[in-house]
Amino acid sequence: MLGNFFYNETVRKSVIAFGTLFNNINIKKFASDGKSISTVKVPIAYGPMQRFLARIEQQGNFDDNVAISLPRLSFELQSYTYDPSRKASPIQKFFFATPNDKKKVKKMFLPVPYDIGFRLSFACKLQDDALQIIEQILPFFQPSYQVTVNMLEGADEKRDIPFTLRNVSFVDEYEGDFSTRRFIQYDLDFVCKTYFYQEVPTDEAGLIKKAQIDYSTNFRAPRVQRYTVTPTATKDYNDDVATNISLNIDKNKTLVKVNSAASLSEKTYIQIDSEVMFINEIDGTNIIVKRGQYGSTITEHFQGAIVNKVDAVDNDLIEVGDDFGFSETRTFFGNDGKTFSPTLGRDVEI
Repeated sequence: MLGNFFYNETVRKSVIAFGTLFNNINIKKFASDGKSISTVKVPIAYGPMQRFLARIEQQGNFDDNVAISLPRLSFELQSYTYDPSRKASPIQKFFFATPNDKKKVKKMFLPVPYDIGFRLSFACKLQDDALQIIEQILPFFQPSYQVTVNMLEGADEKRDIPFTLRNVSFVDEYEGDFSTRRFIQYDLDFVCKTYFYQEVPTDEAGLIKKAQIDYSTNFRAPRVQRYTVTPTATKDYNDDVATNISLNIDKNKTLVKVNSAASLSEKTYIQIDSEVMFINEIDGTNIIVKRGQYGSTITEHFQGAIVNKVDAVDNDLIEVGDDFGFSETRTFFGNDGKTFSPTLGRDVEI
């Protein structure tokens, strides 16, 4: 009724991310002179702390060589809560590139925001052990710690998921007779602000490479002007290696000396290292350029650096998420009595 089967492993990824945050906590034992005599890595497992404590209570001695001992960390998932403060339009969609072809895109509805509650608990025999553990956790949460998670397998949909520390409580049971074991338990409550996605679509679409608007003097009248916009690359994609520079270039120079300018043209763009330049004039092997085009950073370049062309070939290689420019054209028509047919993709008689 709701749709096809899908499983994006959102909760599983959240559980793994949360548990991984605390899988490298250690405590040290010190001699009376303050020197460290041993380091113990605190084990962590998924499950309620009370289950581990009940198991330990059945043991005869804390120091026995048994499978479960203290200190120990445990964590468990406790709640799911819809978060209306992060709600977006239910009909709004987003696009992402396919993993095998960066020029193909898929679109799907925006994810639904949910808060997942986690509880981290740990139990110790000694107060100093508990203090060592808590001090290795609290400084990292102010009050949140963000983890980058790939939300959808097979798609470049990464989000920074914050884990927020909401509350810290502890119990220190030290009163009782000599047969009563003392244990110290800390409980830390966290909220993971994650997102649930719908089914990843299987259909793909190409990038929009052309936008066209026709103007007419009246409804259903022949078009009299056409405005067309196409994307233009702002960097080199294919490493075409037009030539090399023959002398160093500092940040203030606009004269570029190259080994050969045979494959270069005036009023075009080139890229040296990561800087894009516009060629104003060519005189033999001397090129007069405008530096730092398309927002690139003006830097020094050294003899032998490769000069790549930024041309129409690169326009066809633009990938999803890349910055790009626009090329505009305006075409005027006489009274030819034609209009554009989106179905046929060409002009037809009215």
